[in-house]
Amino acid sequence: MFTGLVEALGTIVESRQEADKVGKWIEVEASFANQLSLGESVSINGTCVTVVERTDTRFAAQLTSTTLDLTTLDALTIGQRVNLERSVTPTTRLGGHWVLGHVDTRGMVLMVSQEGESHHVTVEFPAEYGRWVMPQGSLALDGISLTVVQRESSRVTVTIIPHTWTHTIAHQWQPGQSVNIEFDALGKYVEQLLGPYQTEQGGITS
Repeated sequence: MFTGLVEALGTIVESRQEADKVGKWIEVEASFANQLSLGESVSINGTCVTVVERTDTRFAAQLTSTTLDLTTLDALTIGQRVNLERSVTPTTRLGGHWVLGHVDTRGMVLMVSQEGESHHVTVEFPAEYGRWVMPQGSLALDGISLTVVQRESSRVTVTIIPHTWTHTIAHQWQPGQSVNIEFDALGKYVEQLLGPYQTEQGGITS
């Protein structure tokens, strides 16, 4: 599990198709590579991956076909910068929100505008996910924990402060670009648990 507070920017240094032509192998240069253990989880642009090899300067991960289908990691190229976060520990301050690293869908950046030193970013996504977006709620874009400032059925606008803008890949986002979206896990669990008690009229049975 993660918090959506990006810990470091990494660089893709290797990206190749696996021999079975289904998965993909990537290597990422990271400042904390020498602190990683094999089997540890790391978030790359909001996607939870497992460390399968590491050196003092880089780590490797194998991406499954499911990961490649659901996220933007299939489009990663050598030299590209990515958001990185290590998984939380029991003593970690949860400064963002609970982020599982399980991407729900890809979104598309519609608009990026600047107001003072902050930036507003509007992202479109498939309408069926709109029920998981709460006003002033949380969601993760490319692994960054952000607060919803405006929502519609199939789009959301967030405001990014200068620190987040400069210390993540958010400053690289352009209209038309795909981003990974993970909606707040709490809302999804509540929906799953209450589903059996919902009536046909949309209410909750006692």
